[in-house]
Amino acid sequence: MTESFNVGDLVAEFLQQCGVTTAYGVVSVHNIPMLDGIGRRNAIRFVPSRGEAGGGHMADAHARVSGGLGVLFSSTGPGAANTPGALVEARFAATPLLHLTGQSARQNLGTGQGAVHDVPDQLGMLAAVSKKAYRIESAQTAFATLCEAAAQALTPPMGPVSVEIPIDVQRTNIARPEALDNLVLPIPSPRAPSAGELDRAADALANAKRPLLWCGGGAREAGAAVARLVALGVPLVTSWQGRGVMAEDQPMTLGGLNGNGSPLVEAFYETVDLMIVAGSRLRGHETRDMTMTLPARRIQIDVDPLANGRTYDCEQFICADVALTLDALADRLEGRMSVQAGYEVEIGKLKADATTAYLGILEQYAGFPAALRQAMPRDALFVRDVTLNNSTWGNRIFPLYGPRDSVYPVGAGIGPGSALGIGAAIAAAGDGRKTVAMCGDGGFNLGLAELPTAVQEGADVTFLVMNDGGYGVIGHIQDAMYGERRYFGDVRGANLKIMAEATGMPYWKVGNVEEFGAVVAEAIAHAGPALVEVDMVAIGPYPRYFAPPPFAEASKD
Repeated sequence: MTESFNVGDLVAEFLQQCGVTTAYGVVSVHNIPMLDGIGRRNAIRFVPSRGEAGGGHMADAHARVSGGLGVLFSSTGPGAANTPGALVEARFAATPLLHLTGQSARQNLGTGQGAVHDVPDQLGMLAAVSKKAYRIESAQTAFATLCEAAAQALTPPMGPVSVEIPIDVQRTNIARPEALDNLVLPIPSPRAPSAGELDRAADALANAKRPLLWCGGGAREAGAAVARLVALGVPLVTSWQGRGVMAEDQPMTLGGLNGNGSPLVEAFYETVDLMIVAGSRLRGHETRDMTMTLPARRIQIDVDPLANGRTYDCEQFICADVALTLDALADRLEGRMSVQAGYEVEIGKLKADATTAYLGILEQYAGFPAALRQAMPRDALFVRDVTLNNSTWGNRIFPLYGPRDSVYPVGAGIGPGSALGIGAAIAAAGDGRKTVAMCGDGGFNLGLAELPTAVQEGADVTFLVMNDGGYGVIGHIQDAMYGERRYFGDVRGANLKIMAEATGMPYWKVGNVEEFGAVVAEAIAHAGPALVEVDMVAIGPYPRYFAPPPFAEASKD
């Protein structure tokens, strides 16, 4: 007797053929056939998060670290409605994420009959926060829709794609598609630049005396090409999403010191005669809403044609794959570059001076970046939430060494850090890599429900909670722009020691600057989830982060 094969089984095998090894989410009445298929096949690890939002952030981080397709399962209606925050963040980060959710049976859809979990226009809600959203209308179209959805998620510019599958469709038996045996998703080949485009850009670079390469998240896979251009004398700076495309202990990279918060780097831009912008939106969050003055001459390379002129204009826009374009430029520039004598030494001095200047505004917290870096293995993952510490030294001057070593909320939403840390740690487990997730107390409060997930799954993550007793950055904004009227930001958090004990993870507390490095190192040495609370109230107030520009002058108040 032939074993039955339903659409739920199709989903399970399809994901396996896509190379998915881990999926996240919540089992519920309207997704059981899919998760039953995963359980029976026993080829994909399913991580049961405590909420769909947490599961979404875990799947997002897993994809960012692994470079593969992230997968989230949610319930229908209220469960699906818990996913938009995570989908929005995945869209900000251009993460390839496939969100699979159930739906009421087709005979109940749109009738207003009050079927369990039924909400009006669930598909419209998901479409608003996803790159694309699909409904599988019949068992016969399931395979084609899944292929199209996964391809959309993985096609640059990548992003989250949602698919809802009515429960009666999931249960429907079908013939197993033979195409599963040699699955090829309809992902277009990377777009190559034209010879004319390359010649024009190469000529401009060959004539530049003080060129600069700015790389964003779209250059994450272009490390080898970036290294070739740097070796030819073109220094590197990155967006915060593009950090680690070259190891940041290399002298020719400024890393995340991209000018925002660094007057010395902004002054340097005035001397640059050509900037190549590769795979970066030059987004407002890193350019003070496009008020930061960049080098006057710019060439932009981006796979998204809509990037042209979206934030800053340029004299040449090349709509093509970043790695292919930079590699082809390096081919054309061998033996042609004539950068100014002493330029490399100048870049090294600029990096040292700008770092020292930035540390100077951190006051008693100035030693934290070096102490944490020393405590972490070189290949450790550095995950952050939106905190004062991350928005200052975490994004800008904490050294990163690999293009997938850094995970943070690109959308600047508070709260994803702990779940991002869990997903990152699970993704890195196969390589034996440690994860450190630095969160503020306000954001960590939002993720407390997922602490048992970390323990149950044995995630090798150290949660570093910087506790200043409220929403510190909001207080700084209120001080700077609203007459120091601090309303509603002093929120009471949980007792973190008790929370750690309740979930079964070890706990450490830092009460002064001197013990920070040693305590954190001890916690990181522990295998499995651990929690370190840094008592910023005891250490002292964090220096003002937010102030109207210019940053350095306002920060001296």
